[in-house]
Order: sequence, then C-alpha cells, then structure tokens
Amino acid sequence: MLNTSRKVVLFLPPYKGKLLGPPLGLLALAATLREHGYAPVIIDGALKRNYLDLISKELEDCLCFGVSLLTGPMIKEATEAAKYVKSMRPDLPVIFGGWHPSLLPAQTLKEDFVDIVVRHQGEQTLIEILQRLDKRAPLDMIPGCWFKNGRQIRSNPDRPASQLSTLPVPAYDLIDFEAYDHAGGGRKLPYATSIGCPYACNYCTDMVFYNRRFNSLPAERVVEEVTALVRKHSLDEIALVDSNFLVDVHRAVAIARGFLESGVKFRWSFQASTDLLCRMSDQEVALLGASGVHHIGFGTESASPEVLAAMNKRHQNIPDIAEAARKCRLAGIRVTLNLIFGYPGEEEKHRRETLRVMAGIAAQHDNVTFSPNIFVPYPGIPIWPDLIARGLAEPSTLAEWTDIEMGANSLPWLRGRTYRQLNRSISYFLLDHQLSKVRRSSPSAALRSFIPLARRSVLWRLRNHHFSLPVELWFATAGKWLTVRRSLLTGQPLHG
Repeated sequence: MLNTSRKVVLFLPPYKGKLLGPPLGLLALAATLREHGYAPVIIDGALKRNYLDLISKELEDCLCFGVSLLTGPMIKEATEAAKYVKSMRPDLPVIFGGWHPSLLPAQTLKEDFVDIVVRHQGEQTLIEILQRLDKRAPLDMIPGCWFKNGRQIRSNPDRPASQLSTLPVPAYDLIDFEAYDHAGGGRKLPYATSIGCPYACNYCTDMVFYNRRFNSLPAERVVEEVTALVRKHSLDEIALVDSNFLVDVHRAVAIARGFLESGVKFRWSFQASTDLLCRMSDQEVALLGASGVHHIGFGTESASPEVLAAMNKRHQNIPDIAEAARKCRLAGIRVTLNLIFGYPGEEEKHRRETLRVMAGIAAQHDNVTFSPNIFVPYPGIPIWPDLIARGLAEPSTLAEWTDIEMGANSLPWLRGRTYRQLNRSISYFLLDHQLSKVRRSSPSAALRSFIPLARRSVLWRLRNHHFSLPVELWFATAGKWLTVRRSLLTGQPLHG
C-alpha cells in the first residue's frame, strides 16, 4: 500500500531536439521507490513544458525533489527548477543525480540549491537516503551518496552496481503513452537490456560511469518484458539504449530469435560497434532483420588509424565498417555511422582520409547514413588532463557546463578558418551523399540524369578542398536537403 505522505518528486529537465520517449531512468527509480512504500511522481519536462506549475502542485507534502540530468543545456532548466523548489520550500532536500552530477559531485554540491548528489546507479542509494531522511539521521556511510553538512561537502564511497536482473521492472504503468504518442509522433519506448561497455575509448564517459563492466538482463527476461509491453500498449518501436548491445553476441541472437518466435510485430533499433557485428554470420544478422531490427547505429568515429589509436579505439578495424554495412544491407537494416572530428591531435590529412573512406563505403552500400559531430569534451573522460594542457577552458561552475553540447564547438585548437573549412567539407560530403541517394531512388529519369551534372562541382570542391562561395550549400540549405546530425539510436534527423 502506497502512502502519499511519502511522496517523492522526480524531475527530468527538457532537452533540445525531438522527444525521445518516456524517461527510462526515472521509471527505474520509481519502481524501486514503490517496492519500499514510497509514492513516486514523475514530471518529464520534455513532455510537459509547464513543469514549474506541475512541480508546485506536488511540493507541499513531498519528502524530496530529485533531478536527473546530463551535461549540457538541460542544466539550465534543472537549475531553474531547483531554485524554484528552494524558494517554495527551503527545507525540502534537493537531490541531483544522473551523468553530470555523478561525474562532478563536488562541483555540483557547491550550488546553494543542491543538498545531495547520488552517484552512478541510484536505486538503492536513493532508498537509503530517504530512510535516513525519514529518521532525521545523518547521511554518513551511505555508499554512492555525497552531501553537504552545513557548508562542508562530505563524500561516501561509491556503491558497487547492482545486477540489472535483481532490480524491479521499471514503472511503465506510470507512462501516459497517448501523451507521448501525440507529442513524439509514434508509439515507441526506450528500453535498456544492458548497461556498460568493456571497451576503453578515451573520449567516452560510459567507461568512467560503468568502469568497463557489462551488466545485462537475461535474454528470456528481455523477450518476455518487451513483447508484453508491445502487446499491452500497442507499441510500434523499441529503441534499445544499451551502450553496446552486441557485447554478448549469443545473448543478442537469443533475444532476436525470441522476438521472432513470439509472433509480436514491432521495429527495434540499437547501438553497437562494428567489430562485434562482424563476428556474426550473415544468417545471424539476417535474423536481426527478420525479428524487426530496422536500424543500427555504429560509433565508427574515424577512418584514420592514427586518430583511432589516439582514441584508444583499436577494436575499430576500418575494413569492418564496410563489412558491417554489407551485412546489414543484406538483412534490410539501415545503419548510421557516427563520425567525430576535431579530436586532439587530428590533422587535416586525417579528416580527408575519413571523408574519403566513408564516401567509398556509402557508394557501395545504399543503407548507410552519417552523423558527423565535433568532439565534445565531457567531464571526467580519460584524456581530460591532455585537453586542459591543450588550452581547453575547464568550466568552474555548474552553469558553465550548459554550453557543452553536441553540435557546439568549445575546442581552442579548432577555430577560425580551420573550423570553417571543416564544417564546409562535412557539408559538401553530406550533400554528395544525399545527391547519390536521390539518384538511386528517384523515379524521375530527368532528375537521375541531372544529378551527375550537379555532383561535378561538389566533387571538385571535395577533391581540391576549395569551399569559398558555397553556392551549392546555399541552395541545399534553402531546400532543406541537408541533414547534418542524426540520432545514433534511430537514425532520424536531429534538430535544435
């Protein structure tokens, strides 16, 4: 029996771009809270833009206000909401969790509107915090909890991650699927079959957050839960948010086979590394396609061996990129190849090599799209000391991290003409790719005949690296032909 006097308000700040679906992390917290007799209330700022009004209605009788956030723009709204809560109820504990506070707990706690930080996996830590708050007991020795004692910041040891299979099913019953369908344009759901990745890429916060440990649900539980959710809520699509779904290839194949044998029809997508997909036979990849996989995002990042070595991404063999695209094409699966430019030590020759290799892959395989990005220096990554040595200005407050986001450039070594040239070379690369796709797919013979003429100037610019007066880009932008960034989860264009 839930006691509404033990209410816990959980808030996800709004984020830029399309609505990704219900807040899976908060649903997971809510399930554990209910198991222990608390009454969770989830407010998704990405869905409900009147979130301050909704928060105010829940504050009077709640035990705490919890916020989950990532590095970047959502910090602004998280700060706004936390300050609002403190103005309404100065006594109410405000707890920050999620990726950014976990990586920078001390800096986060310097803010007057934050009382407690939950690091890493938060379910058990939050329960123990609430139990102490109920008894007005100190928060010392709660693993995974940092807090303030007066003005002093106190840290406890980290908590070992719980096995996902020991945690309750996220509280999917709290989702208003109709509201998300209306706002997001589809009945879809994010779902995690695993967390963590065994690789040690130098730019990745996942490595820091999960310490390279792969923590997964059994295939049988995944099949049972997902098919039940699809049936119950008439879902069209499941987007797996796993860091690297194919770490256990046998488990991935078992999940695909279970979906197929269930007879439940839905589309699903995931992210993986190309080396793992290349360990699968063509028949196993075909099984993925037959079970409903329609898109896979690959973190390929570069086609320069020197850059991949600097990234500590030696598992990314360049021939595997084309081979993964081939296997997926045979299975009817679209792929998005993520690209990172501006990585420390990258030179112009490395960028040209990446674009040349990727253009060749796209010419062979029409199921390929790209999502190029400028390197984003997230806090806590292994190469952080090198970034500071290269002149990166380290944000000193929570608010200063607001500008660190995908699509923005904060790199001091990528400025002026170099940055403009890179942006234009990427745009011309994408324009050439788009023209090639239109030529292959257009039913108009006249258009198919015209496109080779249009590509001549684009290819000339790419060969000669001459991008002044980019009239082709002006026309492409005016006609909304160019998609620069895509979701690695779904392959859909990202805007905003």
